[in-house]
Amino acid sequence: MKNLLIKWNQISLVKRIVVGIIVGVILALTLPNAVSGVTILGSLFVGALKAVAPVLVLFLVMHAIAGHKSGKKTNMKSILFLYLLGTFLAGAVAVVASFMFPVTLTLTTGAKDIAPPEGIVEVIQTLLFNLVSNPVDAIINANYLGILMWAVVLGLALKSASQNTKDMLGSFSDAITKVVQWVINLAPLGIMGLVFDAIVTSGFSALVEYGRLILILVGCMLFIALVVHPLLVFIYTRKNPYPLVFMVLRESGITAFFTRSSAANIPVNMKLCEKLGLDEDTYAVSIPLGATINMAGAAVTIAVLTLATVHTLGIEVDFVTALLLSVVAAISAAGASGVAGGSLLLIPLACSLFGVPADIAMQVVGVGFIIGVVQDSCETALNSSSDVLFTAAAEEARERKESKVSKVSPANS
Repeated sequence: MKNLLIKWNQISLVKRIVVGIIVGVILALTLPNAVSGVTILGSLFVGALKAVAPVLVLFLVMHAIAGHKSGKKTNMKSILFLYLLGTFLAGAVAVVASFMFPVTLTLTTGAKDIAPPEGIVEVIQTLLFNLVSNPVDAIINANYLGILMWAVVLGLALKSASQNTKDMLGSFSDAITKVVQWVINLAPLGIMGLVFDAIVTSGFSALVEYGRLILILVGCMLFIALVVHPLLVFIYTRKNPYPLVFMVLRESGITAFFTRSSAANIPVNMKLCEKLGLDEDTYAVSIPLGATINMAGAAVTIAVLTLATVHTLGIEVDFVTALLLSVVAAISAAGASGVAGGSLLLIPLACSLFGVPADIAMQVVGVGFIIGVVQDSCETALNSSSDVLFTAAAEEARERKESKVSKVSPANS
């Protein structure tokens, strides 16, 4: 048995996940009642990810900031700009696509017991209060903005601590990262349970009914991943972006697709950054930060589902309002939780721009949950893989700039 487990673990995680999906589909189609206990594997997997991810973000960022040496340059300004620009452009692409290929919805019921934000002021207010949330509450409720704020504050406070204290923080950070890696190694079993549950509960009919909506969502995300993001990377690096793009999609996007959690995918991204030879002082902060605010996929979801609602109700939309929707989608996406389904509850906020009643908006949220098995997976894959992509692009641009300076300096002297 031990040798079998060793051989199993030697197979790449992606291949093991594919096996889990195939087994989950086969069990759901052939023995849906006989093996109903399989669903608990998916629930346990998701629960484990939700439990460990907030603690991981806290210690990773706190250790990175506490251990940063004064005077050592990082590239956070460029990375932050790419995060924000990428999220806004994603919302704009979704708006344009929704006008080119308008979709109407067969509204369903559900999610009525969830209270959405009522306006952009409430969203900003909520974001501010999340920043100063009690650290224990922030961890319990997976409030990643609050966790990030406390991690930064504590990291700054510990910059003057002894080296032993910083080493201890590093040990905690490494230990929690190892725990997340253990959980992710169980992904094939967890995903088998999730796929089994999705097919037994909803079947394929729900996906077929909303197939056109899924095509718009996935099409926008693919366009952003394969056109918009590579263009941004090319502008920064002045070199062919696609080898890097395909690498991050393969090594980060695929695992994020199945875990459906940007926060839980942080160790995968950190390992990929290390493999790419990036500056640890930079990616130790940019990757956890990206899991919180780099939400291009969420911006797509918010914009597409909002305009699908508008088209269903026959509401006329002018260019200025559509542009405003792109901005609102970007701002809202930055406040989306880093866990599965985090963007759906922000759809009513965007719908309020067009005077859509809350009860109808919440029905759209219900539609989002129906298609979530595809939408949320693609959204997370786009969000998480671009964290590494933009970090690598900014680092490459800085190296190119420094190289130019070093070549010019001798000539001037």
